[in-house]
Amino acid sequence: MTEILLRTVRRVGTSGAPADVRIADGLVTEIAPAGTLDPAGPDTEVVETAGAWLGPGLRDHHTHFDQWALVRRRVDVSGCDSAESTADLLAAVARTGVPDRVLIGHGYRDGLWPTPARRELLDQAAPGLPTVVISGDLHAVWCNALALAHFSALVGRSLEAGADGILREQDAFDVTGALSQVPDDLLDGYVADAVEAAAARGVTGIVDLEMRFGLDRWTRRIHAGTDSLRVASGVYPAELDAAISRGLRTGDVVDRTRGLLTMGPFKVVTDGSLGTRTAAMADGSGVLAWEFDDLVAITRRAVDAGLVPAIHAIGDRANTLALDVFEAVGARGTIEHAQLLADTDVERFARLGVAASVQPEHAMDDRDIADRHWAGRTDRAFAFASLARAGARLLLGSDAPVAPLDPWVSMAAAVGRDRDGRDPWHPAERVSALAAWRGSTDGRVGVAVGDVADLVLVESDPLAVSSSGLRDMRVLATAIAGRFTYSEL
Repeated sequence: MTEILLRTVRRVGTSGAPADVRIADGLVTEIAPAGTLDPAGPDTEVVETAGAWLGPGLRDHHTHFDQWALVRRRVDVSGCDSAESTADLLAAVARTGVPDRVLIGHGYRDGLWPTPARRELLDQAAPGLPTVVISGDLHAVWCNALALAHFSALVGRSLEAGADGILREQDAFDVTGALSQVPDDLLDGYVADAVEAAAARGVTGIVDLEMRFGLDRWTRRIHAGTDSLRVASGVYPAELDAAISRGLRTGDVVDRTRGLLTMGPFKVVTDGSLGTRTAAMADGSGVLAWEFDDLVAITRRAVDAGLVPAIHAIGDRANTLALDVFEAVGARGTIEHAQLLADTDVERFARLGVAASVQPEHAMDDRDIADRHWAGRTDRAFAFASLARAGARLLLGSDAPVAPLDPWVSMAAAVGRDRDGRDPWHPAERVSALAAWRGSTDGRVGVAVGDVADLVLVESDPLAVSSSGLRDMRVLATAIAGRFTYSEL
């Protein structure tokens, strides 16, 4: 029997009285006052925690993990405040030499730029080199002329952009999908590094909503030793039939992955995004990707096959549509993002059993863009507290690479609605630390006997620190089924 004895921990959700915790065969088997438990045998690993706070492992309920792994190696342009400064940064990178055939930037947000993007800026920044910049929200890509020709050839159809060089929505998704087609060994190495980084922030599980079905890739990675995360891997409409033909149902554990990999939800995108100004709005603006009847039909097909729906909705019109679909199908699931809600839709989440899978850091990234493009409506944007008061379940995530894969960042944004020394944005929509914590775990607050030992040990009580304290939380150790995936103890 493999055993670990954690000495002198303080458990989240309790008075903080020091305790000893015994873990055997991946389970929490005993909790007793500090100093009262002894090792069961000579092979017991005794870990002195010096009063660290112990809680259930953290989960990111919405990631695009391959994209996150790749973005960590691309040119970060998120700090650029104009089209010109973005092009200047890329030009500087191009002068140092680009090892790949394409110069790739990530993270532009043009909603507040003083002048719009122009394709010629990228043409001039990197002459002779296809150059593409992915928007911070992944719903647009800014290309030079060579990149448009290059990706048109790769996707097998002409990608047409105006003078700005920007492709949006499905055209953009096709380009980012093509950019993800790197050799398996290379991508798997990037993913392994990103998994280690996630474990170092206390993450034990993710929902991976990468557009290209990832179940087989994750199986390969786990077999190769990338085994520091539990992964629920979702599927999109393009590969729904293949998933159904394999008999895959949400929650199914994949054979020979030691319980680390499960089938995730059925993800469908109904509209665009705030940053790209393609969110489907009640005023008729934006983009709706599906007609209601078609969305009902494909969602029902997925539900009948045992797949739980996860419906992307940003604008208020899209959220109403998504809720209408859940009501028509009679299914439970999640609305991913739920960024702008009609007042009459808030209570429907709880009534229909639909969880709000939200990414609080988006509110901090986009508060100024929302104030400009959703003027007069931001009192119902990122309405976390309103949803919680109405009884809806909140699930917190990052949407990485849109925001960092770091649950402490998500919790801080949910609790404080503040960042960078600015006043809280719509502070009435702040949630309690307890609600943010529950939304960042599997719903548990503390650790109890009988729990699977997916655990995090941190320096401070996460229910008692400020939003800045959450952002800067020091993680001391992370474990999956009692196996340390990260430790500095």
